[in-house]
Amino acid sequence: MRATRPPAGLTAAVTLTALYVAAQILADIGSLKIALVLGFSVDAGTFIYPITFTLRDLLHKRLGKQAARLAILLAGGINLFMAGFFAFSAGLPSDPSWGLGSEFARVLGPVWRIVLASIAAELVSELADTEIYHLWVTRVTRRFQWLRVLASNAVSVPLDTLIFCWGAFGGVLPPATVWSIVVANLLLKGLVSVASLPAIYLVRQGVKE
Repeated sequence: MRATRPPAGLTAAVTLTALYVAAQILADIGSLKIALVLGFSVDAGTFIYPITFTLRDLLHKRLGKQAARLAILLAGGINLFMAGFFAFSAGLPSDPSWGLGSEFARVLGPVWRIVLASIAAELVSELADTEIYHLWVTRVTRRFQWLRVLASNAVSVPLDTLIFCWGAFGGVLPPATVWSIVVANLLLKGLVSVASLPAIYLVRQGVKE
């Protein structure tokens, strides 16, 4: 008996949602590492997180506004659950024959201030991105698809950066260091956003709004 192929629309929906949630999870884990790159302090999650804005735009284009909102909320809930699971795992007694218990707790045990700031920044900025994208395609133009991505990211990227950096590190790190992280985040996220603009043409228009 021949296996039937899933509908193209379902394949796109599953693929885009999986990639979006995966990128959110990897970015949140990476945010626990503060690196020094070209003299700037930057959390490692910044290298992958900007991709989520373009993936959100692809979801929006293919599946519509409500599906994009649902993906954002699901990603936030999964990230919160992940942090709770890491905290639970880190608190379990370690087998004496496995000598990495303290290292596991130090690396993956959640820093709740960073976790909550990250999730708050994601929810606020990604939902704002959704509204800007929606307004652009319904009130401005459906032409120049790259421009709708640029317009929505121009709002969501700075919003995300300010909420996360000051929520996670304000009052903990020196202000100069926090501003260094802000500047590095804006530069890196801006470059990734611009580089990913052509990706909006990879999927067909699905739900029209």
